[in-house]
Amino acid sequence: MEPLLGSAELERLARADALLAFDFDGTLAPIVDDPSRAALRPVTRRLLAQVAQLYPCAVISGRAEGQVRELLAGVTVWYAVGNWYLDDPALIEQRFQAVRGWLGPLRERLDGLRGVAIEDKGVSLAIHYRAAADRAQARDAIREAAGLLEQVRIVTGKEALHLLPEGAADKASVLDRLRAQVGCDVTLYVGDDGTDESAFASGPSVVGVRVGSSGASAARFYLRGQEEIDDLLERLVDLRARKAIPPERRRRGS
Repeated sequence: MEPLLGSAELERLARADALLAFDFDGTLAPIVDDPSRAALRPVTRRLLAQVAQLYPCAVISGRAEGQVRELLAGVTVWYAVGNWYLDDPALIEQRFQAVRGWLGPLRERLDGLRGVAIEDKGVSLAIHYRAAADRAQARDAIREAAGLLEQVRIVTGKEALHLLPEGAADKASVLDRLRAQVGCDVTLYVGDDGTDESAFASGPSVVGVRVGSSGASAARFYLRGQEEIDDLLERLVDLRARKAIPPERRRRGS
């Protein structure tokens, strides 16, 4: 993996007809113990609003779409994509039914496991264990319980396991759909965990950026940590704003 900031890739994106897409939790906003308390930092909110005025911009999250829009309040992006939009509308009710069927067995098997919380996202579940005293033990217990469910796909996140119905759409399919709608040649996608890997690996037209370096990731580039998202947004604004100024004017103003 290569560090993104300072690379020539950002200048190429600023010159290109590019779609910018971001995950929310752990990417635009810091990871917090209670997902309901996640929020953009004020500086991130301001910079994201500026970016969305200069580029086609999307936020793609495993949260429900209503939550995504609430979290982005005051920032107008081209697309705010929640987990319902990830899938075929004709299959959404089937996904709901499958996930509802998992809740009872999981709560029974994980009852008494302190520091573990089940987040019901409607068409998927996120089981968090960052508050557990022994995180490795908690993760193994969650994986064992999830493995007893039927037609479940388990995706590793940051101190969480995400459970999705088999056959459910992923973020790569969303990027394909958005890119076709917008007509962009290239897409920058920034994410932070296993739920973003399908997007990172979705082809040469996607520039994948992972928050945190990982030799196991399909992303080509990385940010050192979530706080660098502000540096990335600021750089994207500066490069696109400079692109709009004729070279002779830049020389006179320098």
